[in-house]
Amino acid sequence: MPTRRVPVTLTIAGSDNSGGAGIQADLKTFTTLGTYGTTAVTCVVAEHPGKVTRIEPMPAPMVAEQIRLVFEAFPVAAAKTGMLYSRPIMQAVADCWSALPAKRRPALVVDPVMVATSGALLFKPVAVRALQDLVFPLASVVTPNLDEAQVLTGRKIRSLEEVEESAELLARRFGVPFLVKGGHLRTARAVDVLHDGKKARHFSVPAVRGVATHGTGCTYSAAIAAGLARGLSLEAAVRAAKDFITAAIRRHLRLGRYQCLNHLPGVHGWKG
Repeated sequence: MPTRRVPVTLTIAGSDNSGGAGIQADLKTFTTLGTYGTTAVTCVVAEHPGKVTRIEPMPAPMVAEQIRLVFEAFPVAAAKTGMLYSRPIMQAVADCWSALPAKRRPALVVDPVMVATSGALLFKPVAVRALQDLVFPLASVVTPNLDEAQVLTGRKIRSLEEVEESAELLARRFGVPFLVKGGHLRTARAVDVLHDGKKARHFSVPAVRGVATHGTGCTYSAAIAAGLARGLSLEAAVRAAKDFITAAIRRHLRLGRYQCLNHLPGVHGWKG
């Protein structure tokens, strides 16, 4: 019996041994949303939902070889980046993209993982600059949370109006769409703003309060990539991903002392 063809997705990100974020969360999301997930591991993170104790980066040539072999074997329809950690790794990603013929380059969702929950930068300012110079130009969309958008704009963001202003500023500055996520505003509705430099689109759902999970940014960006791989427009992919991450938070799992995102099939409306 022939197997059903499914789109291929790629995550270029760190490994989270606790399974809630990084490539583990991305693969769960890819599978649940009907795509075949592949990976390029950029770093190995020792963590659980309450803390991070160690980060070991992969050598940049190893990251590049993983990406090269995935592209050699599979027709990747969409990809996402998570923690890229260092300038050499970012350069490796950019080199792999430039080596592909333009028609073979997949849609790319860039989750600019740079700020820890504590507010601390996860890598040095020189790597922030490399992210902007090397990776942002490749993106179909960049998905900063409020802390990351504040680092990128140099401005405080305290209102929905400022979320929209930052999304427009970043989209115009870098020439690619930005989705600035407003869920941390602590308002009654969680509103994200997608801006392509010309027009803003709002994605609003009732906020889910009293739930503390990690990996929401990873999961959200992976869900957008899965939507793009299935042929959705960017706006439709963001809408579907917003619904998915909201359901994953609302129907979270209680595992030991922690609340964890629910990536299991059945938390969303995707029928396959």
